[in-house]
Amino acid sequence: MCTSVLLPGLLGDLVCRRLVMLPHTPSSLAGSETSICKASLSSDVSSSAFVFKGLCYYTNGTQRIRLVIRYIYNREEYVRFDSDVGEFRALTELGRPSAEYYNKQYLERTRAELDTVCRHNYEETEVPTSLRRLEQPNVAISLSRTEALNHHNLLVCSVTDFYPAQIKVRWFRNGQEETAGVVSTQLIRNGDWTFQILVMLEMTPQRGEVYICHVDHPSLESPVTVEWRAQSESAQSKMLSGIGGFVLGVIFLGLGLFIRHKRQKGPRGPPPAGLLQ
Repeated sequence: MCTSVLLPGLLGDLVCRRLVMLPHTPSSLAGSETSICKASLSSDVSSSAFVFKGLCYYTNGTQRIRLVIRYIYNREEYVRFDSDVGEFRALTELGRPSAEYYNKQYLERTRAELDTVCRHNYEETEVPTSLRRLEQPNVAISLSRTEALNHHNLLVCSVTDFYPAQIKVRWFRNGQEETAGVVSTQLIRNGDWTFQILVMLEMTPQRGEVYICHVDHPSLESPVTVEWRAQSESAQSKMLSGIGGFVLGVIFLGLGLFIRHKRQKGPRGPPPAGLLQ
């Protein structure tokens, strides 16, 4: 599948590139580094030639993927981005101001293209639909501060260990979607192809309110929902007391059964004489 994305052009101008899939090296060449994706752009300005080349590489038989973006002026490469390096590097004096500008303005977006472009296109073209990797997200809700009701607080929905990266996380309060006060981190890569993200909701909990974190992901047949209920301190204390009493009851019950079992066995006598011979 081809994808259009924006990349920085010379002196900060934006140019649009369309990724074009190239023929692939046979899979029998395991271990070799093969180009699976290429984007290029050339322009003549006052008889000077500017060329942009973007390449995605993968190593057959592994999960290693590499993104290399090259900027060329009059057949001389002056700036390069290499995902293994993690930043734009100037290769000539001409490239220094451009590299500095790209690192300030476009670095995070370009780093993300390793996943959003290279890995995405690899999954779409190289892996059969039935074999595409899917990792279901783990979803949990936590409160940033333990405070009484009617105080400003932050609910955190942690969505972890999912793949692919496409995910939609929403907050609901008493059945109504909340859009104001919702803050999200960027996708965080775990290093094993999976991702995590935190989506926070600024709120002032009232007794009886029900908050739900609603997660949609390609790995799920139906959305995952996790619920959090606002409780007063007295209700929380009663709940904790009940849990504590239950645990103590289980401990004493187990201890009583153990003592009873020991008493029923009684003292052991000497073994039959025949066993000593």
